[in-house]
Amino acid sequence: MPFKFENLKIWQKAFDLSDDIHACALQFPKIELFSLCSQIKRAADSVVLNICEGSTGLSNAEFARFLNISLRSAIEVVGCLMLARKRKYLDEETYKRLYDEYDHLCRMITKFRDSLP
Repeated sequence: MPFKFENLKIWQKAFDLSDDIHACALQFPKIELFSLCSQIKRAADSVVLNICEGSTGLSNAEFARFLNISLRSAIEVVGCLMLARKRKYLDEETYKRLYDEYDHLCRMITKFRDSLP
């Protein structure tokens, strides 16, 4: 793999979850196309892309800054999931699965960030 981020477990998990969010958002009603649907997809993609950008050989402090942005975007996804559940766009099982996956991802990002020298 030519890029450093491709070997990172946090990137791999975020990358897979981004596809899950995309598929889920496609099921939202058309009225949400330019609001919640767009927002949750952009937030999920932001997690992935900030890990990529931060891993580009910058200092560890700069990488940690990008990981913080990634973490905030992951938490934004959770907020969007909560809105989608409240509006009945998600069934409880899908909501719980994605909520738990993002909780785990947030813990992974935090642990990885805190491990940087």
